[in-house]
Amino acid sequence: MKKGLIHIYCGDGKGKSTAAIGLAVRAAGRGFKVLIIQFLKDQKTGELVSIAKIPEISVLRGQDYGAAFTWQMTEQQKDNCRLHHNEMLKQGITAVKTGQVDLLILDEIIAAYNLNLVDHRLLTDFLTTKPESLEVVLTGRDPAPELVEIADYVSEIKKIKHPFDQGIKARKGIEN
Repeated sequence: MKKGLIHIYCGDGKGKSTAAIGLAVRAAGRGFKVLIIQFLKDQKTGELVSIAKIPEISVLRGQDYGAAFTWQMTEQQKDNCRLHHNEMLKQGITAVKTGQVDLLILDEIIAAYNLNLVDHRLLTDFLTTKPESLEVVLTGRDPAPELVEIADYVSEIKKIKHPFDQGIKARKGIEN
């Protein structure tokens, strides 16, 4: 691949991370080296079990920051989260610069960006100076205009109806 592009999978519908992981599996099937960095996620999900069986795909994940949701975090927890997110992003950038990655997926980085839980300049500088052949995917709701401007693809997944609205929690193997 000569020219790598930047994708954004956004919207309020289910399937942004699933679409990104589908692309990871497709790329791995063609011999690409894939790194998935999951921001704001620490729960165990079924896709992690499957991905662990694919040697071309590596995953860096968020950690338990002491609150179930970002709006429940103390300022100290947010600071710890921000430090960890920036460290994961820097690890990803280093992996890219050392030729270890063909496809970089930054799962839920848009939420981390919007909540100031990742360094804006670090992300935007990386995206605008990435190696030409690197493919990058960003997922999350409501991407900032500057991220949309940088992207080559922007795909919106729109919620029409969702079981959560009827009180149905995430189901093992389907939503997690």
